[in-house]
Amino acid sequence: MKNPADYLAERVFEARRPRRELQPVVAYADAVQAIAQALADAEKYKYLLLRALRRHHDELAATAPQAAAPTPAETRVLPLYPAGLPVAA
Repeated sequence: MKNPADYLAERVFEARRPRRELQPVVAYADAVQAIAQALADAEKYKYLLLRALRRHHDELAATAPQAAAPTPAETRVLPLYPAGLPVAA
């Protein structure tokens, strides 16, 4: 994975402003191109990360023992509201 500065490394040149020393400068078009490249790389890394996470989840699901689903008789039903609340009119 690249550092943010790596996207602009080839596009930087030095310019001298009046009465000042040399300063690094990047052209606007080069900056826009570097940002587009960084976004494309971010999408690629996002895709690769999500694919790895999905594969890891699938491997965990395949190796984990499957728990039996509770039958309706075993399922507890809890009241939605606590007891003692006044009934709305």
